[in-house]
Amino acid sequence: MGKKQKKEVEASPKDAFNTLIIESKNMQTVVLMLDSPEDEILLKACEAIYKFAEKGDENKMILLALGAVPKLAKLISHDDKQIHMYATMGFGVMATNSEVRKSIRQLDFLPSIIACLAPDDDVVVHELATLCLSSMSVDFTSKVEIYEKGGMGPLIQLLSSPDPDVQKNSIECISNLVKDYVCRVALNKMNGIYPVLNLLNSEYPVIQQLALQTLITVSSDAGSRKALFQNEGHETLLQVLDTPEFSDLHADALHVLANCLEEAQNVTIIRESGALEKFLLFLAASSFPEAQRHATNAITRSARNSETRNIFHQEGLEKVLVMLLGINNDAVKIAACEAVSVMCASDSSKEAFRTEEAIFQIVPLLTSDSVEMREAATLALANLTTANSSNASAVFDAEGVEPLVKLLTEPVDGIVINAAATITNLALQEPIRASIQNCGAMTAIVEPLKSTNTSVQSKAALLVASLACDVIGRAELRNVGGLEPLVELLHSTNDEVKRNACWAVLVCGKDEPTTAELCKLGALDILQEINLSSSHKNNFSDAAVKRLLDHNAALKYCLTGYLSFDDIITDGFYDPGQIKPSMKVLTLEEHSNQEVNQHRPILLINAKRADGHQMAGLPIEEKLTEAPLAVSNRFPSSKANSKDKPSSKGRSRGKKEEEKVKEEQSHAKTEEEERNKPWECPYDVLFDAYLSEITRNILPLISTKEQIVALAMFVSEKMGGPISKEKLHEFTWELHIAELKFELKSNIIPIGKIQKGIYYHRALLFKALADRIGISCSLVRGEYNRAWNEVMLVDQSAQDVTGLFIPPTKYIVDLVHQVGSLMRTDSPDAAHYESFTTCKHTPCKCCKQLSWYLDHFERK
Repeated sequence: MGKKQKKEVEASPKDAFNTLIIESKNMQTVVLMLDSPEDEILLKACEAIYKFAEKGDENKMILLALGAVPKLAKLISHDDKQIHMYATMGFGVMATNSEVRKSIRQLDFLPSIIACLAPDDDVVVHELATLCLSSMSVDFTSKVEIYEKGGMGPLIQLLSSPDPDVQKNSIECISNLVKDYVCRVALNKMNGIYPVLNLLNSEYPVIQQLALQTLITVSSDAGSRKALFQNEGHETLLQVLDTPEFSDLHADALHVLANCLEEAQNVTIIRESGALEKFLLFLAASSFPEAQRHATNAITRSARNSETRNIFHQEGLEKVLVMLLGINNDAVKIAACEAVSVMCASDSSKEAFRTEEAIFQIVPLLTSDSVEMREAATLALANLTTANSSNASAVFDAEGVEPLVKLLTEPVDGIVINAAATITNLALQEPIRASIQNCGAMTAIVEPLKSTNTSVQSKAALLVASLACDVIGRAELRNVGGLEPLVELLHSTNDEVKRNACWAVLVCGKDEPTTAELCKLGALDILQEINLSSSHKNNFSDAAVKRLLDHNAALKYCLTGYLSFDDIITDGFYDPGQIKPSMKVLTLEEHSNQEVNQHRPILLINAKRADGHQMAGLPIEEKLTEAPLAVSNRFPSSKANSKDKPSSKGRSRGKKEEEKVKEEQSHAKTEEEERNKPWECPYDVLFDAYLSEITRNILPLISTKEQIVALAMFVSEKMGGPISKEKLHEFTWELHIAELKFELKSNIIPIGKIQKGIYYHRALLFKALADRIGISCSLVRGEYNRAWNEVMLVDQSAQDVTGLFIPPTKYIVDLVHQVGSLMRTDSPDAAHYESFTTCKHTPCKCCKQLSWYLDHFERK
């Protein structure tokens, strides 16, 4: 019964739905039709949406708002080819809108779109599917997704499509994809370089442009560059350059070729094929500054390899770079200057640049308004002039000194560094150095010395070292206040800055005024600290200490305990005793300000009065009447303490009060004047008298030996006469020294005041007098208050007998025991004389007694 009724229903004509033709002018209705189960309605709806969306972005936004995007995405994979085609076309057109793409990213549609790239699909489908992928590939997240979903392979296949639109969309999509490193590697592995190169032969410029853009990106990867050469890509690119009709492609073609110059092997291949010469010609003659800039930058990177640099030199790159320096484009000039800098690593290139007059092209760039231009130009000149005096002269001839000096005051560190390096190279030549100083280089270098940039500090210190090698340069540096920041650089924790600062101090210490200023600023103390550190000490720091001490005999003697034959004791010399390197060395004025103490006295050598007048030519009797007995304002007499005593013992008690007040005011005024009076070095009238006496009596002696013996006897006579070793402990020189300190109310004792002197007193006096009359001798400090003088003498009798030159022998002059005797330094007597600790025999009685006495005195 049921089966019969069913057949009747199916056969009933009144239940059948008649065909309905729908016409709609409302897009919302059409979007609703995308949900229809009927293929014919779906086809008409997809076609209508495609045509509507194609008309503009406003229509695309309407469709997006109506929810058409997800419905179209579902229909892309429809079984009906027509529906599939129009859905893909509509979806592809809508994907060109950025707002639509944001919505599309939320959908899992890519597998369906990529499936549309199958070879058996319709060309129109290919076109719109690749359009969709091209639009989506603009965004980074979509790049990764297209690659991960397997879109790269089908896109590469479609590069060979006969349809130019498909080619255009495909290469555009690939051009976007290869901006990601993973996609670049994938393109090379999938052999995608060759089909991209083939697109350069396309009839359509837009396809050629996209292919070159792809190659520019791809050629930044070494593996892709290798594949490019394996497919003879350089030949294809040269064909583009050789074709005048492709002039709009020349810039990108140059860019690709330039990227291929990264490897020396590629440069060799290009050169062997003759392409390198053509490339350089196109680079020089190109009318596209941007292409020239890119190509020059690539050459700069490539030229860092010595092999490539040599090839470029052989191909005449220097001439091309000089031509680029003349182009009216700042970016190209900057790139050319940077290339020049790198090429200067080769000496042959430096010579070639001078021959091509590159320096005369670069010097005017120093005054450019562009900061980058000035920095690149100074770098080029710095490298051109390094170890090349001819190029340095060329910079001078091109009038580059003045602008370089002005650049030292630039706020840009890079410019200052390069300018300082260039000026340092130029200053190696004396005529140019004078010109540099005349331009005010010493004044300009002060601020770089104060910089916080270690590279600036290092170059500035090096520049000071190159400019301060003459008296004028050092004087100017002192006058402009450059020594203080230079000394501060000695504190730097940067090894290069510290080393260059030590070098500069070493050079500056060639004259006494500069040395005195450096020591005043604490340079010597800092250098000594550096030398105490094994990690910070350097050759320059050690040499700088020696140089500073060479011009300050007092400091040298108290620090090293030795004055050589070349060291001269002058007025103002003082000996405070041996000082440890880590201790501060006080000045003579600072010593004079101290209270009288029980420490070792400071011995002073000074035959110069405060008014600068010396009385070396007067007899001793006149000197003693003309000058005070070595008492200055720093040696107050006992009368200075008489202010509390009555001014006149015989004054009556009825003295008026007014006179007392006046006297007290006058006394206070005198004391105030004494306090305000500037400190003066005490004048030693007796030492001055000694100079007159030895000048009259000892200087006229014929032989040096006679002069030495006579001077030794003179010193011994003034210091208490000879002392036998057995009675050395009875020689009460300590009491005499203590009395002098009490008499002078000072720790400073002029050497002429000492009438009982031991070893170190006599040795100092001997050296001071010998230096004044031209007897060459040294002064050596020993232990236990010992010191001695060494002289060099030639055995004239032996020389006369042999007729040969006999080198002089070193002797120690005995000033204490057998006065005037000369002991060879290698004799036992000399060893005993020098030090108790170096005696090669059992210490004698006098040694033991004197050792005990000195220890007892020091403790006391």
